[in-house]
Amino acid sequence: MNAKIDLSQIVLKTDRLILRSWQESDLDDFYEYASIKGVGEMAGWSHHQNKEETRQILKTFIEEKKTFAIVYQNKVIGSIGLEIYRENDLDGTFQNLMGREIGYVLNKKYWGQGIMPEAVNRVIQYCFNDLHLDFLCCGYFKENKQSKRVNEKIGFQYYKDVIHRTRYGVDKDTILTVLYNKK
Repeated sequence: MNAKIDLSQIVLKTDRLILRSWQESDLDDFYEYASIKGVGEMAGWSHHQNKEETRQILKTFIEEKKTFAIVYQNKVIGSIGLEIYRENDLDGTFQNLMGREIGYVLNKKYWGQGIMPEAVNRVIQYCFNDLHLDFLCCGYFKENKQSKRVNEKIGFQYYKDVIHRTRYGVDKDTILTVLYNKK
């Protein structure tokens, strides 16, 4: 089952990062990375064409209360969302378990610095220790080597291949992985 999530009042910290809810003042930082071709496309959405598009998505992030802004050196450089997973992608063994799907994106300038594994690990700790979720799943496109590497570093295990329809209507071969709360 998809767990109910409200991250609006949650602030998580690591040695380098602050993970917090989105604010209207994050618009410029968000647009900076969301407008770069190749960033959003790796996560299933088209790069932003203008600031108004970014403003609308930022408003959605704030209203939905399920996405963290990743703050590094006082700048928002990415996001981690606790998305509703597609229940038909998982078999019946998950029927009575509480979980979510984790998704993430990072400003291209910060790729390869270990920031995303650090951020995702902290969110996983929160999900398992504070929210008491039973599992998290994570999908990544087969060609997305960066997300595959983050998944491997964190310990997600292969579950199955699926087809994911992106926000721009393209079906993509996707690897679905799962991480269980070992309680």
